[in-house]
Amino acid sequence: MIFRRNKYKSKSDEELLNSYKSSEDRLIIGELYRRYGHLVFGLCLKITENKNIAEDLTMQVFESLYEKIRKHTISHFKSWLYVVTRNECYLFLRKQKSTKYEEKTLNSDLLPQEDELESIHSKEEQLILLEKAIAQLQEEQRKAVQLFYLEELSYKQIGERLDWDLKKVKSRIQNGKRNIKLYMEEHHVVKSTS
Repeated sequence: MIFRRNKYKSKSDEELLNSYKSSEDRLIIGELYRRYGHLVFGLCLKITENKNIAEDLTMQVFESLYEKIRKHTISHFKSWLYVVTRNECYLFLRKQKSTKYEEKTLNSDLLPQEDELESIHSKEEQLILLEKAIAQLQEEQRKAVQLFYLEELSYKQIGERLDWDLKKVKSRIQNGKRNIKLYMEEHHVVKSTS
């Protein structure tokens, strides 16, 4: 058991996902929890502002991975997990009929509002499509979008990390966002504004 866990510890996220799809070894989900559990909990706590709810939602997110990893093609696990976690939190808050919270980042910019959705299932499909849209961006746009929306870095922080000036950071984010919207429109997820 210890040997198997150590074997997974040295694998990349992509290798873990591929291994899980072929073996469905539950220790792989445990390794993903070891890597990202604290990040998922932190995001859940930030959104719900309740430690007990955040703990429950964190467990729900990781329990859902047993099924989700088998069903979906995941290009960038950390970014995908972030979106899945946000979605889980906001679905929970909607069920609680909470009006205190609003989706403030990428999802609200690029996905339809709740009244435009047919079902929770369709929203999950749209989030998967959103991940595909991000993955197909040019590398610089993709990096900028992920750092700005998913890691919530400022323009200045992104510029420092990637050694870009602020004008370049802003341009890559705006172009990336526009290209994501075009991709989503082509797949009939976002209503065209033209």
